[in-house]
Amino acid sequence: MNYLELIENKLKTYFPQGKEKDSLIEKVLIDSMEYSLEAGGKRIRPTLTLMFSEVCGGTVEQALPFACGIEMIHTYSLIHDDLPCMDDDDLRRGKPSNHKVYGEDIALLAGDALLTNAFATVLSEETVSLVGGEKSAKCGRILATLSGMTGMVGGQVIDLQSEGKKVPIDTIRQMHLKKTSALIKCACMMGAVVGSNNEEHIKIAETYGENLGLAFQIMDDILDVVSDEKSLGKPIGSDAENEKSTFVTLLGLDKCYELVNEYTEKAIKSLDGINGDTSQLKALAVKMSERKN
Repeated sequence: MNYLELIENKLKTYFPQGKEKDSLIEKVLIDSMEYSLEAGGKRIRPTLTLMFSEVCGGTVEQALPFACGIEMIHTYSLIHDDLPCMDDDDLRRGKPSNHKVYGEDIALLAGDALLTNAFATVLSEETVSLVGGEKSAKCGRILATLSGMTGMVGGQVIDLQSEGKKVPIDTIRQMHLKKTSALIKCACMMGAVVGSNNEEHIKIAETYGENLGLAFQIMDDILDVVSDEKSLGKPIGSDAENEKSTFVTLLGLDKCYELVNEYTEKAIKSLDGINGDTSQLKALAVKMSERKN
């Protein structure tokens, strides 16, 4: 099944199209949102939502609104991350960052609009008709918690406050459990809720996502050192430029490669508690540990 195509097609349904969009006074806002949302990317988070829904007994159709919601949240975070007041990056996925095209004001509002539209999506009448009010509300709570002050946003605060400082490895790990792992974990947990709403399945999804997220982030830190701008589609060496402590600066490349393998193995092992076919989830974890961009 082509998850990527399903996600791309479904995302478009949540935005005005054609004459309807052209007639809007706030058309520039929609253009800005779509610019970043349609810029490509791996779509790891929405794919995980679909995979966990299926492996826990649900369907792709039921999980698609939640997959789109998590991708809207992720995209908003990237728009805001690139702003001058944050990481101040001019390039994202090989294209000029949102604020370089639409200005800082519209980029800020585009991120805000994507954030709020994510919740409109997961709590819509269409979504409730697919999975029921209980599952929809539960996913909404998970999404709010893991993307908010004690999740992704909280991790971003730790990141900003750590710039120019030598911080311990425990702080780095805590930061990325929130900043990176939280949304990946959220994607997995929402899929499990949609699929079965079984607490054991949700816990497995949480463990898998948390470990996958740490492996993903450590590999990001590695690639910021060993890769190039063309391969990554964004500036390299930004961590060093911003004087950030990272897994690599504190532990070195060899130890980081070891940790990527360790967290990947933990993610894969956690799937033993699910009776369904978890081969795609296992393969995805391995693929992420071996990525070059």
